[in-house]
Amino acid sequence: MSQDAPLPIADPTTTRSIFDWLERFAACVRAVDYAAARPFWHSDIISFGTYQELIHGRARWTEMQWDNVWPRTADFAFDLAHTEVLISADGGMATVITPWTSTGFNPDGSRFDRPGRATIILARQADGRWLGIHSHMSLRRGVPQDSHGSRPVKAH
Repeated sequence: MSQDAPLPIADPTTTRSIFDWLERFAACVRAVDYAAARPFWHSDIISFGTYQELIHGRARWTEMQWDNVWPRTADFAFDLAHTEVLISADGGMATVITPWTSTGFNPDGSRFDRPGRATIILARQADGRWLGIHSHMSLRRGVPQDSHGSRPVKAH
């Protein structure tokens, strides 16, 4: 019987750098600031999301996912206490497995909890910064997909 090798859990320094990335990106979502969020992601990102099965490119992702979610929700945050970070052997790629929370809005304006989960793949750039190359964000089972908030976009 073979024994699996241990999961490649990231070291504390790498984990802290990725948690910083997550917190800074989440702040962009909360602020509905697309301009500030773009540098976190590769221009040719491949992603999945609540509103689209497969999206190629950051511009299309913004149009199909960000436009349909960020202005209609509030309070987005990653749950770092329950986030796991896996790192490639050479340290060049990381996979983030993370739950997140947000607030949705019913048509009458009342709020509801809108939790979900994400898998994000990051590639370390030559300058040491992390750049998102894949994201799959989905709502927790049973959470309403539609949210009826109407917050302004800070910067396109």
